[in-house]
Order: sequence, then C-alpha cells, then structure tokens
Amino acid sequence: MLFLWVKTFHIVMVTSWFAGLFYLPRIFVNIAMVPTDPAHKSENDRLLLMANKLFRFMTPLGVLAVVTGLWLWLGYHIGDGFGWIHAKVALVLVLIGYHLSCRNRLEEFNRGERRHSHVWYRWYNEIPVVILLAVVALVVIKPF
Repeated sequence: MLFLWVKTFHIVMVTSWFAGLFYLPRIFVNIAMVPTDPAHKSENDRLLLMANKLFRFMTPLGVLAVVTGLWLWLGYHIGDGFGWIHAKVALVLVLIGYHLSCRNRLEEFNRGERRHSHVWYRWYNEIPVVILLAVVALVVIKPF
C-alpha cells in the first residue's frame, strides 16, 4: 500500500514541477519583451517578482519529485533489468540541468542582463515539453 501512496505523491510532484518548468520560461519571454527604459520598470519588476516566487515554489516540488522517484526505483526495484528506466533517469538528470539553467537565466534577469531575445526564450520553453514526452513514452511503452 505504501508503494501506491509514494507513486501517487511522485506523480503529483512531477506534474506540479512541470507546471513550473512550463510557466517560468514563459515569464522569461515576457521579461525579454519589456523595454528597458525607466517607463517600463514597474512592469519588469512585477514579472521578476512573479518569476522569483515561482522558482522558489517549484524548486521544492522538483526535489520531492526526484526523491520520491528514487524511493520508487531503489526501494521497490522498479525497472530492474530494463533499459528504459536508465534512459528515464538520464532524462531526469537533463531536466535537473534545465531547472538549474532556469535559475541562471533568472539570476541574469535579476542583475538586469538581457542576454537573449524573446524568440530565444520561446524555443527554450519547448525543452521541458520534449523531455516530458520522452519520459512518458519511456514509462508507458517501455521500449527496451
């Protein structure tokens, strides 16, 4: 029974973490579109406030998603002998890297740096979508 509760909690944490990973880069798109002149400072500040709060909210969700995933994998030997779980773990590591990359982009915005265009952030926003599709396919189809 504990296995089912951990699995349920894991799914909820993953879903919540991904919601943040989908929305935070959309805020980046909007920040990148705000003109840098003083007349738009309040708009920029409001978007930065939203982005910082969202990042602080989604980080513990990501940690809990990873911890419960490890609990399922190590504690219940999910996928022993199957290559799909190793591919999934590799994608989770990429996702953690993306999360940290979001932190770096946010720190740049907090310092007033604009290194990329809003178009770049639109493409950057698609990375978690591709990872989610690949992870779900691996879990459901278990191709190897």
